Amino acid sequence: MPQFDPDVWSPQFVWLIISFIALYLLMARVALPRVGDVLEEREHKINDSLRRAEILRSDAEAAVASYERTMAEARAKAQETLRKAREETAAEAAEHHARLSERLNSEITAAEARIAEARDNAVAGLHDMAVDVAEAASARLLGDKVERKKITAAVGHVLERAS
Repeated sequence: MPQFDPDVWSPQFVWLIISFIALYLLMARVALPRVGDVLEEREHKINDSLRRAEILRSDAEAAVASYERTMAEARAKAQETLRKAREETAAEAAEHHARLSERLNSEITAAEARIAEARDNAVAGLHDMAVDVAEAASARLLGDKVERKKITAAVGHVLERAS
């Protein structure tokens, strides 16, 4: 095998050094700068993406805070509207209750007046009827007619004692 022959080692060694230097120069001047540029560009893209992600995150946090603030304001406004509606309903109910009470009181007063009038009419009718019955009974029992004034006075006296 020629690789193991010590006479051919020196030219192989020279070609090894030349190849090494050529590959080193090729790598140092062409390949490694391109790889470095790609790595640098990649790092730049990553940093840019991280910056955009941070901006989007802060925007999202601001949107969430705005949403929560808006929801809190809406809840407060709804509570205020509900409170006003309750107060208005309570005021309307109180006003309606007052009008109803006033109407019922006037109806009660009118009914009491009608009842008193009916009682007075009934008592007056009872008095007249009692006078007529007493007059008829006295005429029948005594056989003589008694004066209406005396009978009326006697019936009035008896009714006063009964009440």
